[in-house]
Amino acid sequence: MLLEPTLHRLRELQLTGMAAALEEQQGVPDIQSLSFEDRLALLVEREATVREDRRLTRLLRQARLRLPASVEELDFRSARGLDRSVVLRLAGCGWIRRHEVVLISGATGTGKTFLACALAQAACRRGLSSRYFRLSRLLEELALARGDGSYPKFMDRLQKTALLVLDDYGLAPLNQSERRDLLEVLEDRTGRRATLVTSQLPLDHWHEVVGDATLADAILDRLIHHAHRITLKGGSMRKKKPKTNSSDVATA
Repeated sequence: MLLEPTLHRLRELQLTGMAAALEEQQGVPDIQSLSFEDRLALLVEREATVREDRRLTRLLRQARLRLPASVEELDFRSARGLDRSVVLRLAGCGWIRRHEVVLISGATGTGKTFLACALAQAACRRGLSSRYFRLSRLLEELALARGDGSYPKFMDRLQKTALLVLDDYGLAPLNQSERRDLLEVLEDRTGRRATLVTSQLPLDHWHEVVGDATLADAILDRLIHHAHRITLKGGSMRKKKPKTNSSDVATA
């Protein structure tokens, strides 16, 4: 077999996984004992794995998650209202494909951000695009986009994202422009894309954050009805572990 020309051709075709696997096969004793079909299957499997890894890397980079969280790292032992069956069901991402909403509330340090990022990572692992924002930062970026003329393009990117994570809803009251921007974002997503929102506030206080009764009704109508709700309880998980413990990230 003319190995070098074949490897060169595979790389030209961007079949880098197959090229790497073919090179490796040359160093495997008794590789010729495998049938052509078996060797081809190994090459194809490697190419598929490389492409899946590349896609996951791209989706995670685009998601810009605040924490490198995963569902496997979640602590279900602490008494904070985190139901394993509920979380695993959400990690299956059916709710994202059905364009639904997840609302996570709880005090500081109970793990809201970590859980949100873990569910977003689960989405990326299933090939679904995600994007994380602290709500205040998203509203700032929308204001800047309106000023420099990139607002339509920015909104279009948001609307195409399968899962939008809005972290820390309610840290400060919204002004008139922010209310309208948030409503516009949610209007684009309702029934079309999935949204996850976290907040330190109990759900019955979300209305007052908006500051305008009419817009508050419109915003919460798009968030709360038929949403999956998770309320994390207890004090801060950060106080229970030393700062040097790498598992502290699971309690953010």
